Amino acid sequence: MFRAVLAAYGTNQLIKVIVRRPRPQDKVIETATELSYPSAHAATSLAAARAVPQLYPAAVLMAGSRIALRVHHPSDVIAGAALGTAVAELAAP
Repeated sequence: MFRAVLAAYGTNQLIKVIVRRPRPQDKVIETATELSYPSAHAATSLAAARAVPQLYPAAVLMAGSRIALRVHHPSDVIAGAALGTAVAELAAP
């Protein structure tokens, strides 16, 4: 699981610096960065859930919270979830 989460996070950060999409302007909380696409929370939580299926409900809630807090656009979360799932699938033994 650690390898999948680490790979998802690293890939996510690389995409963020290439795309450089800004976060929504009306976010509810402050964030460490202003880059939004894709969502690292969605990517890493879904990567972990791919390795440990019992984590899927928590991963989905985590991803949804990013939209509810308005720190990500829905497409950021969808892309992050897809990225995390795909990277975890490739990293699976």
